[in-house]
Amino acid sequence: MTPAFAGFGDMPPVFATAFMVGFIEWACIEALRPFLGSHERTVGTHVDVSHVAATPVGMMVTADVELIAVEGRKLRFKVSCRDEGGPIGEGFHERAVIDHDKFMARVLTKSRQTGSLPQ
Repeated sequence: MTPAFAGFGDMPPVFATAFMVGFIEWACIEALRPFLGSHERTVGTHVDVSHVAATPVGMMVTADVELIAVEGRKLRFKVSCRDEGGPIGEGFHERAVIDHDKFMARVLTKSRQTGSLPQ
């Protein structure tokens, strides 16, 4: 995180909350991959997780994700993470199923309207 956000440079050498959230999102994406059409992707829409224990750099972290609700395109997961010493976080994560091409067309339109360039 340090190159993108200089303020993280003062953080202790542990698995940051931002990384844990990203790890949870990745686990959900991978769990869904076999069930999506070639034109479909998912995007995160809500995260509600605790991060209750520090994990030293180099320690193995595992994420468990369980799809607990489907409402149309909205997906809700129960999530938890643990390291070799035990639980480090838990909560809920929501994702939405999108049509990739339609989504990217809206992103491009927005970037043109605001004068920003897509990355």
